[in-house]
Amino acid sequence: MNYQDHSMLLNDLIRINNDRIAGYEKVSNELREGYDNDLKLLFSKMIINSNDLNADLSKMVSFLGGEPASGTTGAGKLYRLWLDVKAIFTVTADRKTALEDCEQIEDAVQQAYNDALNEPGLPPEIFALLSSQKASLLEAHNQVKVLRNMQHA
Repeated sequence: MNYQDHSMLLNDLIRINNDRIAGYEKVSNELREGYDNDLKLLFSKMIINSNDLNADLSKMVSFLGGEPASGTTGAGKLYRLWLDVKAIFTVTADRKTALEDCEQIEDAVQQAYNDALNEPGLPPEIFALLSSQKASLLEAHNQVKVLRNMQHA
């Protein structure tokens, strides 16, 4: 894998994080006003987290001589995985559905990072960056899972 391939891989993750941001904004806007403020706060933190992750990914893409992505998914190796998941962000009727949808999204993000980390020939600095980001995203995943489980109790 060469520098251009690494840049493309990192740009796929930037786009996936952009989709994650758009999805959480959509779900947050569909939650009941005054009732689900805790979820709105959590989703806001996840949006900030994805923005922070993208800033670090963009720096690495620039360091590799590439142009950081700015849009949402469109093409790329990880896009095929994401395509099926992106459809999950549909109309959210209630808290339980919102959390179930968000957990599926977090599962897909984890899978995208797993796939990226399993790319052959990743330089150690990129592997370290993606491992750190995956761990950060796993915390978000676990928060959503705990809240979702509380809805079933």
